[in-house]
Amino acid sequence: MKLDFDSALITGTAGFIGFHLSKRLLEDGYRVLGVDNLNDYYDPQLKQARLEILKSFTGFSFFRTDLADSDGLERIFKDEPVEVVVNLAAQAGVRYSLTNPQAYVESNLVGFVNILECCRHHAVKHLVFASSSSVYGANTNMPFSVHDNVDHPVSLYAASKKSNELMAHTYSHLFDLPCTGLRFFTVYGPWGRPDMALFLFTKATLEGKPIDVFNHGKMKRDFTYIDDIVEGVVRVMKNLPESNPEWSGDAPDPGTSYARYKIYNIGNNNPVELMDFIEAIENALGKKAIKNFMDLQPGDVPATYADVGDLIRDVGFKPATSIEEGIVRFVEWYKKYYRM
Repeated sequence: MKLDFDSALITGTAGFIGFHLSKRLLEDGYRVLGVDNLNDYYDPQLKQARLEILKSFTGFSFFRTDLADSDGLERIFKDEPVEVVVNLAAQAGVRYSLTNPQAYVESNLVGFVNILECCRHHAVKHLVFASSSSVYGANTNMPFSVHDNVDHPVSLYAASKKSNELMAHTYSHLFDLPCTGLRFFTVYGPWGRPDMALFLFTKATLEGKPIDVFNHGKMKRDFTYIDDIVEGVVRVMKNLPESNPEWSGDAPDPGTSYARYKIYNIGNNNPVELMDFIEAIENALGKKAIKNFMDLQPGDVPATYADVGDLIRDVGFKPATSIEEGIVRFVEWYKKYYRM
């Protein structure tokens, strides 16, 4: 079922994906209510620079609010008409969750419940929320399918994202709130997060410093370019989830439900070897990286690979940007932003 809307509330709007999605919606003529707490998990100046671009659009309104602040969030929903919500605000990072678990509880659990409550009480037409490919955890059945069981996460970050999916299903069941979860697969591109491999590898290589290559390079990732992610999100926003009339508790399908609830993978459907990824960076930079080979880190998985069949069927879209093209665009942005 298609949904028409004029405005959207985007949480994490100063973040990597939130910025690109907000910018796309604003360019398309939508009104965007942006919510972000502008924390210092990574360089706040990068977040401010993204935000300044968004503030140049007349249709953009910004609210500096933490999702864990239920009263602050409630005031936004009470004062502003909210039709569609895209929840992208979260404490990200697998490795950071090993040392700072409380940050994930506050943002990804408490904050998400607050979002659900606001959507419930203010008749939001569609809640779209970010999950992660990390939820597949110990699952080795490739490609990862939304119809597979994902009950064995290997990091607290992954567990928090799986929890979001469970919470959203509960609210869809109890309050008929249409909810769609999106499992993103290793998103990269201009304005990306400084803690991600592409950013770290580019910076270190340009500075002549070594890069840490985990699992001795024997890793595969379904790298997905940011423009492909945004196109998928926009299409999903307009596509209301419908109940699955064939769903059965005797053989439950994790990707659909009797409730108005759906899960999609958004990935490139083309896993890339880590060493090939590094080579693409070297080619874009015209400089070889110094490699420090290391063991697999706790919480990491050796490979990710997205089955995007449901996304293609329901919204007619499949990510297709090649890793070589995407990395060249990132490097061009990086050199321009840092005046190199």
